Amino acid sequence: MASHHSLIYTPHPYRLPPDPSLSLLPSSTAASFYRQNLNFHYKKISNSIQRRGIVVCSMAAENKVMSGNRMLVFVPPHPLIKHWVSVLRNEQTPSPIFKNAMSELGRLLMYEASRDWLPTITGEIQSPMGVASVEFVDPREPVAIVPILRAGLALAEHASSILPATKTYHLGISRNEETLQPSVYLNKLPDKFPEGSRVIVVDPMLATGGTIVAAIDLIKERGVDNSQIKVICAVGAPPALQKLSEKFPGLHVYAGILDPTVNDKGFIIPGLGDAGDRSFGT
Repeated sequence: MASHHSLIYTPHPYRLPPDPSLSLLPSSTAASFYRQNLNFHYKKISNSIQRRGIVVCSMAAENKVMSGNRMLVFVPPHPLIKHWVSVLRNEQTPSPIFKNAMSELGRLLMYEASRDWLPTITGEIQSPMGVASVEFVDPREPVAIVPILRAGLALAEHASSILPATKTYHLGISRNEETLQPSVYLNKLPDKFPEGSRVIVVDPMLATGGTIVAAIDLIKERGVDNSQIKVICAVGAPPALQKLSEKFPGLHVYAGILDPTVNDKGFIIPGLGDAGDRSFGT
């Protein structure tokens, strides 16, 4: 079992039942009720994830839970997120529409990830009808956006339109198709991030976890704490979540959906295929 637990927030209002050894439910009757009422897809995912020491609970608790030393994974229940994930899933979706769907999904996930996280300044301004108290996002503290090339470019496309102040640092990491190990081929990160920097790492597919772990290691080497990093992905899977949970307690991950397995070639099942190839038609 991992030394640091994660909390997975799902769209369903009920807590997913853990394995018996990790039971968080008050009685077998309650456990039976939850099993009968939960969406099968998320039950399958929860069983896979919980065997890796990750605790699963509902989205309804989002504002009540303090992360402390735990990694949190959020799956926002917005119908538009489900819609764009469904478009991405479809093997018949042509490349231009796929890329647009990826960028729209990224917009929504960034909105969710930036909730209660952005630095703000308050003051008063003159409206046409009188003086009003106002609150702005502080432009002196831009959020650092780190898209992992190639597919991260599509998911991060609308970052500057939803966040008033951003800086984008490109990070190219390829994965060896045989060993599945990551290799950095482009690094535009600064030598040091300013103290207190907020960083959003954008990687559409969290499969084996090698790429995202390598990316966060590079960011942490430049002075950013786990609690100041958020990860945005289209699809997440247990192997990657397990690695992130063990290495980066306090990290927050926002996913369009969670899938149960990764095959021996490192692809998420059912997933949505190669996000980079499908985004750019290659």
